[in-house]
Amino acid sequence: MDREKIDRINALAKKKKEQGLAEEEAAEQAALRAEYISEMRKSVRDALDRVYLEQEDGSYRKLRRKPGYGEGTDK
Repeated sequence: MDREKIDRINALAKKKKEQGLAEEEAAEQAALRAEYISEMRKSVRDALDRVYLEQEDGSYRKLRRKPGYGEGTDK
C-alpha cells in the first residue's frame, strides 16, 4: 500500500475522532482499512512461506499450513 493511502487512512481516523465522518468518508475508510489488512495478511503469509524449521536430526522442513487454514480464510 502506498504512503498516500496510509496517510488518508490516518487523516480519516483523526477526523472521525474529532468531528465524525460523513457516510461516504466512512465507506472510504472501511475500504482502505480492508485493503490495508489484506496486504498485511499477504505480507505475513509470504514471510511464513519462507520459514524452515530445523528438526532434531539437523535437517530442515518447510513450515506448512494447518488443515483448515488455507487461502481465503481469516483464521
